[in-house]
Amino acid sequence: MQFRRQAAAGEFVPNPFEQRALPYLQGSVLELGCGLGNLSVAAAEKGAMVLALDASRSAIESLSARAKASGLSIDARCADLAGYDPPGEFDAVVAIGLFMFFPCDVARRQFARARAAVRAGGILVVNVLIEGTTFVDMFDTERGFCLFGEDELPAALHGWHMLEDQVEQFDAPGGTIKRFRTSMARRRAPR
Repeated sequence: MQFRRQAAAGEFVPNPFEQRALPYLQGSVLELGCGLGNLSVAAAEKGAMVLALDASRSAIESLSARAKASGLSIDARCADLAGYDPPGEFDAVVAIGLFMFFPCDVARRQFARARAAVRAGGILVVNVLIEGTTFVDMFDTERGFCLFGEDELPAALHGWHMLEDQVEQFDAPGGTIKRFRTSMARRRAPR
């Protein structure tokens, strides 16, 4: 529903997290949870070849139409991202605002799969809600969700070269807050 409304309104501007990730995206890019594909389009416009995945059929249809009309190198596919295992390695793997929508065991497994799909010298961009977040209205509490530990991402990326790493807090409805951690790291090449 949200994606249909945004597509109808022509709301295709990358969000602030996506804008910060864009300079790091080149070569082969895998975007997990691409939504309407605003970041995928921006990366493809810079010359990247993008595999863009989302569970929303309407979002993928919108992205496919936009990519085709613009002649962009984007392979947009509908996928169940709770069980997705990336096919090979990529120069960049992006998951902005995705993993927290899965139960924690699934979220951590899918984060590990995303990390493993980054080739040596490649970039991983991950953005998740972290502990201390009190706004949970966006989650299906019966299905489960995951607030990552505040230091969980950098700990899991130990040995990588951290390019950017930020914890940010934003006010949310009803006097609640959202706390995010965004980590962008380069996988070190073997010596």
